[in-house]
This record gives sequence, structure tokens and C-alpha cells, in this order.
Amino acid sequence: MAKQNRRQKSEFEDKVIYINRVSKTAKGGRTARFTALVAVGDGKGRVGIAMGKAAEVPEAIRKGADHARKKMVQLPLHGTTVPHEIVGHYGAGKVLIMPAKEGTGIIAGGPVRAVCEVAGISDIRAKSLGSANALSIVNALMDGFARMKTPDQVAKLRGKSVEEILS
Repeated sequence: MAKQNRRQKSEFEDKVIYINRVSKTAKGGRTARFTALVAVGDGKGRVGIAMGKAAEVPEAIRKGADHARKKMVQLPLHGTTVPHEIVGHYGAGKVLIMPAKEGTGIIAGGPVRAVCEVAGISDIRAKSLGSANALSIVNALMDGFARMKTPDQVAKLRGKSVEEILS
């Protein structure tokens, strides 16, 4: 019987945002480990981020990707961009997220760019306003995405039509 390929082709794209070497000091000395912040997305508006920690880098990346797949959220996209401007907060991290016209591209720093690429957002402008820590920036970005609403959702909440909201 032929050996089947254990790792099948996934519908999700993984992107490593950063890898960090950490250590724990115990009675026997220091034990080194690695943490990996990973973003996972399907390119159609679903994205998740998570940290993985292990003794080896590839294992940390795999764990991070597995955790991120479990924590995926659906983004409210408006074509190739986001529906409105918003500021996401997490700890000392703040990210200003702004919609952009088609053809603009991703105008954002490293961690934000990586998340937007795997999410399938191709036109966006973003600015990190607070902390420079990648984990805080990415969590602030996800907070902003979670609080975004489409015009349909706003109209339903207010009991109005979409035309009344957009005018």
C-alpha cells in the first residue's frame, strides 16, 4: 500500500510575521525555545493570527498556524478594501485602518501588510500609531477588523435602509 501524503494542500495561506528566541532559566540551566507569530488566511476575507511556541522553529510555526486556523474571523470587505475608517486598540498598540481606492495596493507596515495579504485585502492604508511591538500591532489590527461593520449591518441596527445610511 502506498504511503499517503500526510500533509494535504490547504486552502489557507500561512505567513510568518516574526520569530523570537526565548529562554527559561531552570535549576539545570537555560532552555531555549522559539515563538512564532503566524497569520493564516484564505484570501477571501477570512483571517486568523496566533502564536506558536516550541523547541524548534518549524514546529513553532506549525503550532502557530494550527492555532490561527482555529481563531479565524470573517472580515467585512467592501470589494478589495475595508468598508470604513477605524482605529483598532490592543494594549499600547493602535492601528489606524483606512479604505483605499482600487489599485492603491497595501500601504502599511510589516505586520499589518502580512495580515492584509493573507486576508485577501488588496487595497488598504494603515498606520501604526502606538507600540512598535508586532504582537500588539497585529492584535490591534484584528480588534479594528472585529469592530468593522458593513453598511447592511449598520442599516439593520438603525432600522433604516442602506440608501439612507450611505446618503
